[in-house]
Amino acid sequence: MTWLLILLAVPAALFVALATLWLIGERGHLILPSTRAAMFRLQKRTSAGETRSGRGGLLNALHAYVYGRWPNQYIGFLVHTLLPRAGPKMKRWWADRYHGKVLPTELARAIITLDHDIRRTDLEQIIPYATARNIVLKGPPNVTLLDCPCRATRETPCQPTDVCMIIGNGSFVVEHHPHRSRHITQDEALDLLQAEHERGHVHTAYFKDAMNNQFYAICNCCSCCCGGLEAMVQHGVPMVASSGYVAHVDELACIACGDCEAACPFDAVHVNGTALVAWEKCMGCGVCVGKCQTETMTLVRDERKGVPLDVREIGVAAATV
Repeated sequence: MTWLLILLAVPAALFVALATLWLIGERGHLILPSTRAAMFRLQKRTSAGETRSGRGGLLNALHAYVYGRWPNQYIGFLVHTLLPRAGPKMKRWWADRYHGKVLPTELARAIITLDHDIRRTDLEQIIPYATARNIVLKGPPNVTLLDCPCRATRETPCQPTDVCMIIGNGSFVVEHHPHRSRHITQDEALDLLQAEHERGHVHTAYFKDAMNNQFYAICNCCSCCCGGLEAMVQHGVPMVASSGYVAHVDELACIACGDCEAACPFDAVHVNGTALVAWEKCMGCGVCVGKCQTETMTLVRDERKGVPLDVREIGVAAATV
């Protein structure tokens, strides 16, 4: 009898928690249209067997809502409280559910300018995490700009702060964060990518378990503010996968100016008579290439670094799926 009561109490408690959060988070409304749409999509995916059901589905819904409604607090707690105290297994578990893929600027632009639908493809080689297997993108994608939650947690964040690009349906973000988000055009998104590249920031494609394992955003990350880069570099959490490229130095042309060393967000470049790249640290972001005045640095494909997230190539394979 006791076990029966416990089994009944757990889903009831989850339901009450979810309902309470929704009432608090809906800004005085019983339920906003974007929340209703998200619930419908979750129910549809659960019915089709594409996501967890029952108690697991409710937990996933609660997790997704908390992340989407309070991203600043969520990321701040994750990076500054949880991960520094987590063990290796917990760190890997979290990385599986919240992870990114570094994008050179050209590949980030390719996502923004996608001109066809990519319905489904296997990402096992591209994104080496157990929970990332499908990519769903509509071409051309809608882009919503959001104030970066990572920069919001810093006392003196890098500027500008509105650099996170939600790819796809951004109605939830706009409805729940009307003063910190807005829809932007394709040209505005491309200009932002270029501006962030020139600032020495890293484009990262993020996949989040909280968002049903789908491609979610292109973040433009600086090493001083980004929670994902901090978690990886300082706490050993494998949250970001290499782009599939590695920086290469033309040693004969290098003038050892040091610009690449100062710019590298992964501490992978050092200058000693010439620029030297630490292969194991290089994530293939291309920041050093953008800062090299003599065009000595280039990005080269390296199969040992994984497969690039190039939607142009994925699109060819996915067209027949």
